[in-house]
Amino acid sequence: MELTVLAATGGIGQHLLEQALAAGHRVTAVVRNPAKLGDRPGVKVVRADLGTAGAAELREAVEGADAVLSGLGAVGKAGVGVAEHGTRAVVEAMRQTGARRLVVVSAAPVGTVPSPARPNPPRHDPGEGAVMRYVLTPMVKRVLRAHYADLARMEDVVLASGLDWTVVRPPRLTDKPLTRDYRVAYGQNLRGGSTVSRADVAHCMLRSVTDPDTAGRILGVAD
Repeated sequence: MELTVLAATGGIGQHLLEQALAAGHRVTAVVRNPAKLGDRPGVKVVRADLGTAGAAELREAVEGADAVLSGLGAVGKAGVGVAEHGTRAVVEAMRQTGARRLVVVSAAPVGTVPSPARPNPPRHDPGEGAVMRYVLTPMVKRVLRAHYADLARMEDVVLASGLDWTVVRPPRLTDKPLTRDYRVAYGQNLRGGSTVSRADVAHCMLRSVTDPDTAGRILGVAD
């Protein structure tokens, strides 16, 4: 397949790139700094700052793509807003070029975060146990409030896009190796699922590309 990976040098993006290449896919990598990719034979590189880029700058990256996979997310306070802005730009570029399949990564707490399109979300996620619901999630949401608000607005853009989208919501990310042994739930988080590796999230995203049951669905993923 022809795959486009946004933020291909990021924590999840690196794994998306590696796993896609290992599976024999042809990859276009969208990055702000191509030097961070190193030598990647066969990878088409499109340079773009996804915090400021518009659809015109991303048309080349998504034209002809069988799927676009996004690892976009803010790193530090200065990056807040990149998920919404970059996703809005790529959605418009996909509409202009006819690309249809979009898989994005969000975060487990986002289902209970208000957004313009969903000002009154559920107070609790149905998949959370007591410890996650009353201790861990509230604590993390206080610390990363701006980041989750950005992801919630990003989800608004995706859900209103009219594309064949999938949103993947992991809990706390780790750098453990790929296991392929993770759990997935539709429309909710996973009870007892407090962590998952970036490598397994990437695997879940790539697997979703060819699974029609995941189109138009939000997936919880966790160990």
